[in-house]
Amino acid sequence: MLHEKAAMTDVSKQDLSRYLEVATEAALAGGAVLQNYWGKLEHIEQKGRPGDLVTEADKAAEAVVLDVLHRHLPDHPILAEESGAIGTTADSPFLWAIDPLDGTTNYTHQYPFSAVSIGLLIDGYPAVGAIFDPFRKDLFRAAKGQGAMLNRRSIRVSNTPKLADSLLVTGFAYDRHERVDNNYAEFCHLTHLTQGVRRGGAASIDLAYVACGRLDGYWERGLSPWDLAAGVVLVEEAGGCVTAYDETAFDLQSGRILATNGRIHTILSQVLEQIKPLEHFHPIAIAE
Repeated sequence: MLHEKAAMTDVSKQDLSRYLEVATEAALAGGAVLQNYWGKLEHIEQKGRPGDLVTEADKAAEAVVLDVLHRHLPDHPILAEESGAIGTTADSPFLWAIDPLDGTTNYTHQYPFSAVSIGLLIDGYPAVGAIFDPFRKDLFRAAKGQGAMLNRRSIRVSNTPKLADSLLVTGFAYDRHERVDNNYAEFCHLTHLTQGVRRGGAASIDLAYVACGRLDGYWERGLSPWDLAAGVVLVEEAGGCVTAYDETAFDLQSGRILATNGRIHTILSQVLEQIKPLEHFHPIAIAE
Protein backbone atom coordinates (compact mmCIF):
# COMPACT_ATOMS: atom_id res chain seq x y z
CA MET A 1 0.00 0.00 0.00
CA LEU A 2 1.12 3.54 -0.68
CA HIS A 3 -1.08 4.99 2.04
CA GLU A 4 -1.82 3.83 5.55
CA LYS A 5 -5.29 2.59 6.45
CA ALA A 6 -7.08 3.11 9.73
CA ALA A 7 -6.27 0.56 12.43
CA MET A 8 -8.31 -2.62 12.11
CA THR A 9 -10.10 -4.35 14.95
CA ASP A 10 -7.69 -6.82 16.53
CA VAL A 11 -8.53 -10.27 15.22
CA SER A 12 -6.29 -13.24 15.98
CA LYS A 13 -4.46 -15.14 13.26
CA GLN A 14 -6.40 -18.22 14.33
CA ASP A 15 -9.74 -16.47 13.81
CA LEU A 16 -8.66 -15.12 10.43
CA SER A 17 -7.69 -18.64 9.41
CA ARG A 18 -11.10 -19.91 10.52
CA TYR A 19 -12.87 -17.18 8.57
CA LEU A 20 -10.81 -18.08 5.51
CA GLU A 21 -11.87 -21.72 5.79
CA VAL A 22 -15.50 -20.64 5.98
CA ALA A 23 -15.05 -18.39 2.95
CA THR A 24 -13.45 -21.28 1.09
CA GLU A 25 -16.28 -23.66 1.91
CA ALA A 26 -18.82 -21.07 0.78
CA ALA A 27 -16.99 -20.36 -2.48
CA LEU A 28 -16.68 -24.04 -3.35
CA ALA A 29 -20.34 -24.68 -2.51
CA GLY A 30 -21.43 -21.80 -4.72
CA GLY A 31 -19.16 -22.99 -7.50
CA ALA A 32 -20.74 -26.44 -7.45
CA VAL A 33 -24.13 -24.83 -8.03
CA LEU A 34 -22.79 -22.83 -10.97
CA GLN A 35 -21.43 -26.01 -12.52
CA ASN A 36 -24.83 -27.69 -12.14
CA TYR A 37 -26.69 -24.85 -13.90
CA TRP A 38 -24.14 -24.40 -16.67
CA GLY A 39 -25.91 -24.46 -20.04
CA LYS A 40 -29.29 -25.15 -18.42
CA LEU A 41 -30.61 -21.67 -17.64
CA GLU A 42 -34.31 -21.06 -18.15
CA HIS A 43 -34.85 -17.70 -16.41
CA ILE A 44 -32.64 -14.73 -17.33
CA GLU A 45 -33.87 -11.37 -16.10
CA GLN A 46 -32.65 -7.77 -16.07
CA LYS A 47 -32.39 -6.01 -12.71
CA GLY A 48 -33.27 -2.56 -14.05
CA ARG A 49 -30.15 -1.57 -15.99
CA PRO A 50 -29.21 -2.81 -19.47
CA GLY A 51 -26.84 -5.75 -19.15
CA ASP A 52 -27.33 -6.19 -15.38
CA LEU A 53 -28.64 -9.74 -15.38
CA VAL A 54 -29.75 -12.22 -12.76
CA THR A 55 -30.53 -15.91 -13.25
CA GLU A 56 -31.66 -18.89 -11.25
CA ALA A 57 -27.99 -19.82 -10.97
CA ASP A 58 -27.18 -16.53 -9.17
CA LYS A 59 -30.01 -17.10 -6.72
CA ALA A 60 -29.30 -20.76 -6.08
CA ALA A 61 -25.57 -20.16 -5.59
CA GLU A 62 -26.28 -17.31 -3.20
CA ALA A 63 -28.63 -19.53 -1.19
CA VAL A 64 -25.94 -22.15 -0.55
CA VAL A 65 -23.32 -19.49 0.23
CA LEU A 66 -25.65 -17.89 2.77
CA ASP A 67 -26.35 -21.30 4.29
CA VAL A 68 -22.63 -21.89 4.87
CA LEU A 69 -22.11 -18.46 6.43
CA HIS A 70 -25.19 -18.70 8.64
CA ARG A 71 -24.19 -22.16 9.81
CA HIS A 72 -20.67 -21.22 10.84
CA LEU A 73 -21.03 -17.53 11.74
CA PRO A 74 -24.68 -16.81 12.51
CA ASP A 75 -23.95 -13.45 14.14
CA HIS A 76 -21.95 -12.00 11.24
CA PRO A 77 -23.86 -9.54 9.01
CA ILE A 78 -23.80 -10.07 5.25
CA LEU A 79 -24.07 -7.91 2.15
CA ALA A 80 -25.11 -10.13 -0.75
CA GLU A 81 -25.59 -9.00 -4.33
CA GLU A 82 -29.03 -10.57 -4.75
CA SER A 83 -30.39 -10.51 -1.18
CA GLY A 84 -28.96 -7.18 -0.03
CA ALA A 85 -28.12 -6.50 3.61
CA ILE A 86 -28.71 -9.35 6.07
CA GLY A 87 -28.27 -8.76 9.79
CA THR A 88 -27.26 -5.61 11.61
CA THR A 89 -23.85 -3.99 11.23
CA ALA A 90 -24.28 -1.47 14.05
CA ASP A 91 -22.30 -3.39 16.67
CA SER A 92 -20.20 -5.63 14.48
CA PRO A 93 -16.80 -4.92 12.90
CA PHE A 94 -17.50 -7.72 10.43
CA LEU A 95 -19.35 -7.69 7.13
CA TRP A 96 -19.32 -10.45 4.53
CA ALA A 97 -19.59 -9.12 0.97
CA ILE A 98 -20.54 -11.89 -1.43
CA ASP A 99 -21.11 -12.21 -5.15
CA PRO A 100 -22.51 -15.68 -5.90
CA LEU A 101 -21.92 -15.28 -9.63
CA ASP A 102 -19.47 -12.62 -10.71
CA GLY A 103 -19.70 -12.44 -14.49
CA THR A 104 -23.37 -13.25 -14.95
CA THR A 105 -23.43 -11.95 -18.52
CA ASN A 106 -20.53 -14.22 -19.41
CA TYR A 107 -22.29 -17.12 -17.73
CA THR A 108 -25.57 -16.62 -19.58
CA HIS A 109 -23.70 -16.73 -22.91
CA GLN A 110 -21.74 -19.83 -21.80
CA TYR A 111 -18.53 -17.83 -21.92
CA PRO A 112 -16.52 -19.53 -19.15
CA PHE A 113 -15.19 -16.54 -17.26
CA SER A 114 -17.17 -16.30 -14.02
CA ALA A 115 -16.54 -16.92 -10.34
CA VAL A 116 -17.93 -17.01 -6.83
CA SER A 117 -16.45 -14.23 -4.71
CA ILE A 118 -16.56 -14.32 -0.90
CA GLY A 119 -14.98 -11.45 1.01
CA LEU A 120 -14.91 -10.49 4.67
CA LEU A 121 -14.60 -6.84 5.64
CA ILE A 122 -13.30 -5.93 9.07
CA ASP A 123 -14.03 -2.32 10.01
CA GLY A 124 -14.98 -1.77 6.39
CA TYR A 125 -11.74 -2.99 4.83
CA PRO A 126 -11.11 -6.32 3.02
CA ALA A 127 -9.39 -8.81 5.33
CA VAL A 128 -10.32 -12.28 4.01
CA GLY A 129 -11.12 -13.43 0.51
CA ALA A 130 -11.88 -16.60 -1.44
CA ILE A 131 -12.58 -16.60 -5.17
CA PHE A 132 -13.44 -19.82 -6.99
CA ASP A 133 -13.49 -20.16 -10.77
CA PRO A 134 -15.45 -23.39 -11.32
CA PHE A 135 -14.41 -23.68 -14.97
CA ARG A 136 -10.64 -23.63 -14.47
CA LYS A 137 -10.90 -25.08 -10.95
CA ASP A 138 -8.89 -22.10 -9.72
CA LEU A 139 -9.32 -21.43 -6.01
CA PHE A 140 -7.76 -18.15 -4.86
CA ARG A 141 -7.50 -17.51 -1.10
CA ALA A 142 -6.00 -14.85 1.13
CA ALA A 143 -6.21 -13.46 4.66
CA LYS A 144 -4.51 -10.45 6.18
CA GLY A 145 -0.94 -11.26 7.19
CA GLN A 146 -1.13 -14.81 5.83
CA GLY A 147 -0.24 -14.37 2.17
CA ALA A 148 -2.20 -15.34 -0.93
CA MET A 149 -2.60 -18.72 -2.56
CA LEU A 150 -3.86 -20.33 -5.75
CA ASN A 151 -4.84 -23.98 -5.27
CA ARG A 152 -2.68 -24.24 -2.13
CA ARG A 153 0.39 -22.67 -3.77
CA SER A 154 1.69 -19.26 -2.76
CA ILE A 155 1.30 -16.54 -5.36
CA ARG A 156 2.96 -13.19 -5.97
CA VAL A 157 2.27 -10.29 -8.28
CA SER A 158 4.37 -9.88 -11.41
CA ASN A 159 7.74 -8.15 -11.63
CA THR A 160 6.88 -6.18 -14.79
CA PRO A 161 8.68 -2.86 -14.29
CA LYS A 162 7.35 -0.70 -17.12
CA LEU A 163 3.90 0.24 -18.35
CA ALA A 164 5.06 -0.43 -21.92
CA ASP A 165 5.75 -4.06 -20.98
CA SER A 166 2.52 -4.60 -19.06
CA LEU A 167 -0.72 -6.44 -19.75
CA LEU A 168 -3.68 -4.69 -18.12
CA VAL A 169 -7.34 -5.42 -17.58
CA THR A 170 -10.37 -3.23 -17.04
CA GLY A 171 -14.15 -3.25 -17.36
CA PHE A 172 -17.11 -1.05 -18.24
CA ALA A 173 -19.91 -0.24 -15.81
CA TYR A 174 -23.58 -0.88 -16.52
CA ASP A 175 -24.18 2.87 -16.89
CA ARG A 176 -21.61 3.18 -19.68
CA HIS A 177 -24.42 3.86 -22.19
CA GLU A 178 -25.62 6.87 -20.21
CA ARG A 179 -22.50 8.89 -19.33
CA VAL A 180 -19.36 10.26 -20.93
CA ASP A 181 -17.20 9.15 -17.98
CA ASN A 182 -17.48 5.55 -19.11
CA ASN A 183 -13.83 4.35 -19.29
CA TYR A 184 -13.75 4.21 -23.09
CA ALA A 185 -11.06 6.90 -23.39
CA GLU A 186 -8.91 5.23 -20.73
CA PHE A 187 -9.20 1.87 -22.48
CA CYS A 188 -8.21 3.27 -25.88
CA HIS A 189 -5.34 5.36 -24.51
CA LEU A 190 -3.79 2.58 -22.44
CA THR A 191 -4.13 0.08 -25.27
CA HIS A 192 -1.51 2.14 -27.10
CA LEU A 193 0.80 2.48 -24.09
CA THR A 194 0.93 -1.19 -23.08
CA GLN A 195 1.17 -4.67 -24.57
CA GLY A 196 -2.59 -4.87 -24.33
CA VAL A 197 -5.72 -4.23 -22.27
CA ARG A 198 -8.15 -7.06 -21.64
CA ARG A 199 -11.81 -6.87 -20.63
CA GLY A 200 -12.71 -10.04 -18.75
CA GLY A 201 -16.15 -9.21 -17.43
CA ALA A 202 -15.61 -10.46 -13.86
CA ALA A 203 -13.85 -8.07 -11.47
CA SER A 204 -13.02 -10.77 -8.93
CA ILE A 205 -11.08 -12.81 -11.50
CA ASP A 206 -9.38 -9.66 -12.81
CA LEU A 207 -8.07 -8.94 -9.32
CA ALA A 208 -7.10 -12.56 -8.74
CA TYR A 209 -5.11 -12.52 -11.98
CA VAL A 210 -3.23 -9.42 -10.85
CA ALA A 211 -2.50 -11.22 -7.58
CA CYS A 212 -0.99 -14.27 -9.30
CA GLY A 213 0.92 -12.32 -11.94
CA ARG A 214 -1.14 -13.23 -14.99
CA LEU A 215 -1.94 -9.52 -15.32
CA ASP A 216 0.09 -6.51 -14.21
CA GLY A 217 -2.62 -3.99 -13.41
CA TYR A 218 -6.36 -3.36 -13.22
CA TRP A 219 -8.55 -0.29 -12.99
CA GLU A 220 -12.31 0.15 -13.13
CA ARG A 221 -15.18 2.33 -11.96
CA GLY A 222 -18.84 1.65 -11.09
CA LEU A 223 -18.15 -1.40 -8.93
CA SER A 224 -19.93 -2.67 -5.81
CA PRO A 225 -18.37 -3.92 -2.55
CA TRP A 226 -19.10 -7.56 -3.41
CA ASP A 227 -17.15 -7.14 -6.67
CA LEU A 228 -14.01 -6.04 -4.82
CA ALA A 229 -13.93 -7.36 -1.26
CA ALA A 230 -12.21 -10.69 -1.89
CA GLY A 231 -9.93 -9.54 -4.68
CA VAL A 232 -8.45 -6.59 -2.82
CA VAL A 233 -7.02 -8.72 -0.02
CA LEU A 234 -5.65 -11.15 -2.60
CA VAL A 235 -3.71 -8.43 -4.41
CA GLU A 236 -2.37 -6.88 -1.21
CA GLU A 237 -1.33 -10.21 0.30
CA ALA A 238 0.39 -11.15 -2.97
CA GLY A 239 2.57 -8.05 -2.67
CA GLY A 240 0.56 -5.74 -4.91
CA CYS A 241 -0.81 -2.26 -4.41
CA VAL A 242 -4.46 -1.14 -4.20
CA THR A 243 -5.51 2.53 -4.11
CA ALA A 244 -7.87 5.04 -5.63
CA TYR A 245 -7.03 6.25 -9.14
CA ASP A 246 -4.97 9.14 -7.70
CA GLU A 247 -3.01 6.89 -5.29
CA THR A 248 -4.92 8.08 -2.24
CA ALA A 249 -6.26 5.38 0.07
CA PHE A 250 -8.61 2.86 -1.48
CA ASP A 251 -12.27 3.49 -0.64
CA LEU A 252 -14.47 0.43 -1.10
CA GLN A 253 -17.61 2.57 -1.31
CA SER A 254 -16.29 4.73 -4.16
CA GLY A 255 -16.68 1.95 -6.72
CA ARG A 256 -13.28 2.85 -8.22
CA ILE A 257 -10.09 0.88 -7.91
CA LEU A 258 -6.51 0.84 -9.13
CA ALA A 259 -4.72 -2.43 -8.41
CA THR A 260 -1.27 -3.29 -9.74
CA ASN A 261 1.95 -5.17 -9.10
CA GLY A 262 3.20 -1.99 -7.41
CA ARG A 263 6.00 -1.35 -9.89
CA ILE A 264 3.74 0.29 -12.50
CA HIS A 265 1.33 1.79 -9.98
CA THR A 266 2.44 5.42 -9.99
CA ILE A 267 2.79 5.73 -13.75
CA LEU A 268 -0.58 4.07 -14.35
CA SER A 269 -2.16 6.42 -11.81
CA GLN A 270 -0.60 9.44 -13.54
CA VAL A 271 -1.87 8.33 -16.94
CA LEU A 272 -5.39 7.76 -15.64
CA GLU A 273 -5.43 11.22 -14.05
CA GLN A 274 -4.47 12.85 -17.36
CA ILE A 275 -7.05 11.15 -19.59
CA LYS A 276 -10.21 13.06 -20.43
CA PRO A 277 -13.47 11.48 -21.62
CA LEU A 278 -13.91 11.16 -25.38
CA GLU A 279 -15.36 14.50 -26.49
CA HIS A 280 -17.09 13.07 -29.54
CA PHE A 281 -18.87 10.36 -27.56
CA HIS A 282 -22.60 10.82 -27.06
CA PRO A 283 -24.45 8.29 -24.91
CA ILE A 284 -27.14 6.46 -26.85
CA ALA A 285 -29.96 4.13 -25.95
CA ILE A 286 -29.47 0.43 -26.55
CA ALA A 287 -31.50 -0.88 -29.46
CA GLU A 288 -34.17 -3.37 -28.47
